[in-house]
Amino acid sequence: MVCPYTDKKEVRDTIMNEETEKLLKEVNSGCKMATNSMEQVLPMTKNEQLKAIIERYNDMHIKLGDECHVLLNKSENDEKDPSLMAKAMSWVTTEMKLMMNDDTHKVAELMIDGCNMGIKSLSEYINKYKSATPESIDMAERLVHLEKDFMNELLAYL
Repeated sequence: MVCPYTDKKEVRDTIMNEETEKLLKEVNSGCKMATNSMEQVLPMTKNEQLKAIIERYNDMHIKLGDECHVLLNKSENDEKDPSLMAKAMSWVTTEMKLMMNDDTHKVAELMIDGCNMGIKSLSEYINKYKSATPESIDMAERLVHLEKDFMNELLAYL
């Protein structure tokens, strides 16, 4: 229902603002989930070249997350942390798989699985929040491209 005391533009701007905030929170959460996973596998990664790739992409995810944090702060919104259940499930799954087999192939496989999940969920949010600002959509798309690039580099370790 449209409030009689506002015009349609104000209502549209409010919706756009809400969608922007929701999208930015998902980008922020995705960056955190990615860095948590990368930091979890780094100590178990034996291959120095793979370790360097993971460290480089971890740094890029942190920088993008920081950019997102700045935008969220401008709108006086809190960040969105990954859910405790998602974090716990990811941690347990990673630990179990690497306990059984911590070779380079398994590390790359786990990271690729994470990239796929990130690409899928972020693409869904980009399509869902079509009224978000171009700046927030661009940030989400940059994270999708970062995940794709990371995955492509990891494929050499399968």
